[in-house]
Amino acid sequence: MGITKTDFFSEEQNDLAIMFKAIGHPARVAILDYLLKVNACITGDIVNELPLAQPTISQHLKELKNAGLIKGAIEGNAICYCIDEKGVEKLQSYFGNILSTLNSRKGCCE
Repeated sequence: MGITKTDFFSEEQNDLAIMFKAIGHPARVAILDYLLKVNACITGDIVNELPLAQPTISQHLKELKNAGLIKGAIEGNAICYCIDEKGVEKLQSYFGNILSTLNSRKGCCE
């Protein structure tokens, strides 16, 4: 099997890129906002909250879950979703490192 462009980057860089891509859609940001507000839900609750069809919501949930930003547990015939703290901690660590680095140096474009 041939080498892909992602092979040139670290696992962390690839993981972060997947997360950034997942939150690059406003519907997914709205889903994350809703999950933060309610702390857990089933897919039907999200469908009632957003102006999107249930299959569309399910696809967005799948992308967020594959990116490690949410997790879900089957409860009867529904799935209860919530924010995956580990994924959010990766983002916090990445942006925290950026801020720390910027705060420790003088501006480059001033």
